[in-house]
Amino acid sequence: MPRAADYLQPTMHPVYARLLCMDLRKRGFSQEQILAGSGLDWQALHSENRLLSLEQMGRLVLQAETLSGCPWLGLEVGAMTQVAAHGQLGYAAVASADLRSLIGVIQRYSPLRLSGLHLQGAETGERFEMLALERFEMRRISEFIYGNLATISLRLLETASGTLDLQQLRFAFPFARPQWAAEYHRFLGPNIEFDAAVYRFSMPLEWLDWPCLTADAELARLALRDCEYQLQHLNQTDGWSGRVRQRLLTAEGRYPTLDELAEEFHMSTRTLIRRLREEGSQYQELLDQVRQELACWLLVHTELSIEAVAERLGYSDTSNFSRTFRRWLGMPPNAFRASRDETAPQQNLP
Repeated sequence: MPRAADYLQPTMHPVYARLLCMDLRKRGFSQEQILAGSGLDWQALHSENRLLSLEQMGRLVLQAETLSGCPWLGLEVGAMTQVAAHGQLGYAAVASADLRSLIGVIQRYSPLRLSGLHLQGAETGERFEMLALERFEMRRISEFIYGNLATISLRLLETASGTLDLQQLRFAFPFARPQWAAEYHRFLGPNIEFDAAVYRFSMPLEWLDWPCLTADAELARLALRDCEYQLQHLNQTDGWSGRVRQRLLTAEGRYPTLDELAEEFHMSTRTLIRRLREEGSQYQELLDQVRQELACWLLVHTELSIEAVAERLGYSDTSNFSRTFRRWLGMPPNAFRASRDETAPQQNLP
């Protein structure tokens, strides 16, 4: 059974949410329409580099697919993504000497952009195969994530090596064949499999030795140095805000007060307030974020009553929870659940 804490952990770089927003703006939708029901703030999303959780990204993707009527948005957004969007990871990849090195860079440093997947490469006969293993179930965001991963990978390979023969590539996706499967063939070529156990991408083994047209030894060295530094500090990027958030995620409804947190961290309350303020954050803001995301997760993934959800979030008054939820997302919790019922299977929790 999936855990809420998995879905609420910082997982995805916000640049991919921004690209999705940009696509929707090009289609004529307003900021308000795009973020309706997501709980995200436009200015914060486009100015801060705090990682998003799968729950946050999932709400944005669902709204995007509803607005656009385009459930293959992951493919489209990935296909338009420039190398620069991947930061130093993108530069290190395309500056590699050959495709073998490029793929090695992607494997090692992909957690900098999406930590919910573990990429694993292997040589199988005369082909090289890349698997994407889920650290936890992607569920309703699965198609967007894997479609996006496929076209992003293809674009990076084409940037580095020139035009690729799509007849030689194979893709397998871990979900049922959708009605719009033709779009997968349009972007990725003829060799597409659905209902696979895991996501797979493969190409001829001999391609690994192809030199990169964009090879740049000095750029690769500098970019790899930055990537390695970021990887070593990945779990520390949110500072004290991240530590407070993590503690709140594991609180199970009995949320510690600011004074109690300060005591746990062996510092004065004033010091904790100052450290959070230095990071542009506040305790109450973090508590609201955790409660909002957990509320959405429980409403979508479980059959708990509204009263039980309120209790799990530490609200003794269900009406107070409903008013707060409406302030967060512009709709009451029962309306939010109804709007998501068809997009995610539910489970009973004890």
